[in-house]
Order: sequence, then structure tokens, then C-alpha cells
Amino acid sequence: MPPKKKVEETVVGPWMLGRWSRSLKVGLVGFPNVGKSTLYNSLSKSHHSKAANVPFCTIDPTETRAFVDDPRWDWLVQQYKPKSEVKAFVTVVDIAGLVSGASKGEGMGNAFLSHISAVDGIIHVMRAFEDDDIVHAEDTVDPVRDIENICSELRIKDLSTMKGKKEHHSKGKTAAKTKSPAAAKKWEAEDVFIDKAIAWLEEGKDIKSDMSHWTTDDIELLNDYMLLTAKPVMFAINLTHKDFCRRKNKFLKPIFDWIQKNAPGSAIIPYCGSYECELQDMSPEEAAETLKTDGVQSAMPKMISTAFNMVHLANFFTAGEDEVKAWTIRKGFKAPQAAGVIHTDFEKKFVCAEVMAFDVLKELGTESAVKAEGKYRQEGKTYEVQDGDVIFFKVGK
Repeated sequence: MPPKKKVEETVVGPWMLGRWSRSLKVGLVGFPNVGKSTLYNSLSKSHHSKAANVPFCTIDPTETRAFVDDPRWDWLVQQYKPKSEVKAFVTVVDIAGLVSGASKGEGMGNAFLSHISAVDGIIHVMRAFEDDDIVHAEDTVDPVRDIENICSELRIKDLSTMKGKKEHHSKGKTAAKTKSPAAAKKWEAEDVFIDKAIAWLEEGKDIKSDMSHWTTDDIELLNDYMLLTAKPVMFAINLTHKDFCRRKNKFLKPIFDWIQKNAPGSAIIPYCGSYECELQDMSPEEAAETLKTDGVQSAMPKMISTAFNMVHLANFFTAGEDEVKAWTIRKGFKAPQAAGVIHTDFEKKFVCAEVMAFDVLKELGTESAVKAEGKYRQEGKTYEVQDGDVIFFKVGK
């Protein structure tokens, strides 16, 4: 097992394949009073984000860890009975409500658009219930109108960003052409991409709405720009307790139709914010009995795992008597990069990775049985770590 040290866990943003980011974050985005802070508290199993029936209850963004339920981790803990247990998690950020005109400074304006820039994925929280006692920024409840307004604000911000890039980029034309032929070619390619992105956004389309539109070189540039409409998204639909339990609501079909047209493939998760909050205040036994009586399941585990997966993350495990820990990496990481998540020196001094596939370990029961079957592998620097690998890294001095 790796030595116990205080280390920095590192992952990369949703588009990035080769760059590092210090932490991965998913932001809760929506109009004021749609239930973002209540959802945040349920995801984090806490009550430290203020929730109230007033617009802009949240001003400064708050962060928490939402831990990912994983039966593989549970099995490893049961098998090794370690002194320390560390689950995988995704960082959730509660961002203040946006309103129409945010890109022009309305409501909390550009400050909160910048907060969205700082996250790697977006959970759009949509209110799909009417309640005269809970105010709405637009006076009436219309979740499709709300999501159209929010997405429009994000596109306007991206368009402003790209036009600023165009102006700045144009100023470097002469310098690029005089520097070298390679620099000139790179400048021209980026100029073509900027025009392409501006035209796309002006058509009212999100960057992520059709990935076939973008080349590999385009995506490399998108990695640098980190535009708001390029971020992966999911949709959390806040219902009443009654509608959640009966799985029926008049707003659901229009929401589904809009998402299929504008964000195809994105996850849609109905839930009841007030119900989830009540479940958090119960003992595990009481919550289980309540869910059984109502014939439903809490939406929180699915929401957390979906947020984790939508930004293309994977887990590998280190396991032993001292500790069982899930380590978060980007899909596609090579063995040295995965070792570097544990400690930066492990990547620099990587020798090999001793690997067991989780399914094989579970089937055979013990590490010694895996070795006896010849399924305990040594992998080198080119090995791509698979989700669920149980790994012991060997590093040099």
C-alpha cells in the first residue's frame, strides 16, 4: 500500500485530456427559488447552505463534497476491514440564481457567470411545481422558459468571450506571421476556429449541442477557452412529494422534449427537494422505511453518480488492512498519471503497476487466489487504467 501522506488529489476538466486541474467541481445552476440550496444540502447531507423563500438567498458560492455510492468500494471495505476508509466524491458548488439579463449585469450579473466558469459541469435545477407561497423571479412557473433564458444568458456570455478573443487574436497577426511559418499556421487555424465558434453561437446553439461539428483541433482550443456552453450538463427536476411518488407531472413532457432537442443525451433526474431534505433528518432505518412505504428511492445517489460520470471520471482503488481508498482519475489516464494522483513523486518515479481487475478479485475472493490464477498483472507506462482496477504502484527511489 502507498505510504500515508497528505497529498493533493488532481483531476482535469470535462474536455481536457492532457491538462491538470486541482479539483473537479459541478455547479448547481438555476433561477432563484427553484431549490438549489435545498438540493445542495441533500447532496452533501448537511444544512450549511442557506435556503429561504427569497430571491438571491445564496450570494457567495459554497462548496461541499458529495460522496459517490459504489458497491465495489463497499465490497473492498468488507473484505479488507481497513483502519481507514475513503470514498470517491465530487465537489458540488451552490451558485446564486441567474435571471434574465445576467450577461448585462441584471440580478447578480456577471459575477455569477464567472462562478459558473469555475465549475467543470452543470446541474441545471428546474422547478416543476406551483406554490403561491414560494416566489418565482418571473412570477409564474414555466421550467422550459426558465431553462431557455438561462441557456441564452450562457450563450451571450460565450459570444462576448469569443468576440473578445477575436479582437485580441487579430492584434497578434503580424507577430505570428513574422515569428515563423509554424506560428503563422497556428494563428490562422485558431482564427478560423474563433470565427466558427462565433457563427455557431450566433445561430443560438450551445457548443456542446452537436459534438460532430467540432474537429479534434477545435476541441484542443475549446480546452483552453472553457466556454460555459461547452460544459457537460444534467437536469434535476424539482417536483412536489405527490408528483415524485406518482411519477407524474404536467411539466415533465415539455421539459423532456426541450432537452431532447437542445441537449440530447443529457441525464434527466426528477426528485423532490423537500422530501429529500426530510429524509436527511431521519435515521437510516426511518428513511428506509419511509421510502419503502412510498414505493420510491432517494434520487440523491443517482444524481451524484451521474454528476461524477458526466465529466468522464473513473475510479481505481488501493486496498489493504491500513486503508481502502477510491482514487478519482480522468478516463484514459495512463498508469503513471494515475500514480501521480496519489503523489506527484509516484508519477516521476513510476516503475510499474501491479493490477487486479475488481471483477476478477471479487470472483476469486482473495489477492492470493488472483495470483494463483495468473490474473495478477504487471503493467507499464503505456497501460490505460480501467475503472475498477485495484492497483499497487511500484516506484523508484
